[in-house]
Amino acid sequence: MPDLTTIPAEELELRRQLAAVYRLIAHFRMTDLIFTHISVRLPGPDEHFLINPYGLLFEEITASNLVRIDVDGQLTEPVGPPVNPAGFVIHSAIHRSRPDAHCVLHTHTVAGCAVAASATGLLGLNQISMEFHNRVGYHDYEGVALNLDEQERLVRDIGNHPALILRNHGLLTVGSTPAQAFLRMYYLNKACEIQVAATRAGEVIVPDEAIREHTARQLNAEDTGDDLTDDIGIDLAWSAMVRLVERIAPDYKD
Repeated sequence: MPDLTTIPAEELELRRQLAAVYRLIAHFRMTDLIFTHISVRLPGPDEHFLINPYGLLFEEITASNLVRIDVDGQLTEPVGPPVNPAGFVIHSAIHRSRPDAHCVLHTHTVAGCAVAASATGLLGLNQISMEFHNRVGYHDYEGVALNLDEQERLVRDIGNHPALILRNHGLLTVGSTPAQAFLRMYYLNKACEIQVAATRAGEVIVPDEAIREHTARQLNAEDTGDDLTDDIGIDLAWSAMVRLVERIAPDYKD
């Protein structure tokens, strides 16, 4: 593991942000044992990324045990903990194609997998789910992501969206920061939980298209002409999440 005192300040901050997101995903029970990944692009011309070492639970991730890899999922150092290159197939495709996708987060939650297996996909049933109205892509299942040819289709299917539903597989979000990718995943998964509960309860009510689109624009801070705005809520929410991690897993920074 690297000595954190020798790491440049910008990389150290990214390591700590990413470790915090791993701990939050564990805290909110969005893990799949040692599987799934969260990656972040490091600054500089080398196209290097941080990701979890293969075999650790998300609740064990710290700033120092994150692994540095290249765009092909290979370790940048000759010796280090194992990495699952197949786990980076999806991530590397999106990192390469989306300069804004500094962080890519993938989950296999029960609700997310349920909606990913639904013919309807994500429905705009609730204010939370409307954030993703017309702003989520869909990628058909092709088997375990071991085929590099699939990358082209992944890139096509996410397009410029902040989220991707991998049919018969799970959920994926991107962000310019680990914080943004996490908050998007938190609410995308929450939208799926609401949908699973609502469809069990009986016939659902879907607001009309104009309302869903207007709400999506509000929640994505796009121009709506509304009288009021909330331009600090996301930053406040992330600050609250950092305080939570500091309480429940203060070793994440180590």
